[in-house]
Amino acid sequence: MMMTIACFHAHYSNIALIEEALVLYDVELVHYVDPGLDRLKHDADFTEAVTYEKVSQTLQWIAHCHADAILVTCTLFAAVLGQEAQHVPIPVVGIDDPLLQEMKRVPGRFILAFTNPATIEGTMARVNQALQQDDEHEQLHEAVTMGTEAVLIPGAFELIMRGDKEGYLAAVSAGLQQIAEQFPTKKVIAAQLSMAPAAARVTADTDMLIYSPLASLAAYLEKNLNIIRR
Repeated sequence: MMMTIACFHAHYSNIALIEEALVLYDVELVHYVDPGLDRLKHDADFTEAVTYEKVSQTLQWIAHCHADAILVTCTLFAAVLGQEAQHVPIPVVGIDDPLLQEMKRVPGRFILAFTNPATIEGTMARVNQALQQDDEHEQLHEAVTMGTEAVLIPGAFELIMRGDKEGYLAAVSAGLQQIAEQFPTKKVIAAQLSMAPAAARVTADTDMLIYSPLASLAAYLEKNLNIIRR
């Protein structure tokens, strides 16, 4: 029986990225796009509680709409999943879950690149929490966390929000390449889904590997949600 994955986005541009990443799989993708939180984030009275409430309400609504699992593609939304996902009756996957797993599997010093400043704090908290989980590698994870930094590529996010995909791709590609050159001993991660095409471009055009949320998404869903190839 075909699995239905509901995708919760903050921007419509992420729809095509997910469709392309899972094109070989026997899944139905249903997309929910809500840019509201991203538009409110600079308001003086905007708090994390607003994000928690909205994400919680939307996850419950999506779960009610005959989905088998939910994929949250926005890092702003995903940052609050730790507390909210446990109240949802179906599996909830954050777009950065495969990256977090990869960071645990391949220890090292990481630079997480962002274009959206509103997602940095929550994502870094999620990264640090994941890397510090108690297990036999606790000390190693502690060391990894100490070497993990966030870098913002300035002026790029406004481009994608205006619908300038080519401008965004060019700006993010240049930014990622510059970061990789500046920190040659660190693993560079494009932290947001919208940055994945730029990460792929830099990886293809240079010898520098840029990790991205899309790179291991299909394999992660195959393992954790049991989706199957067509």
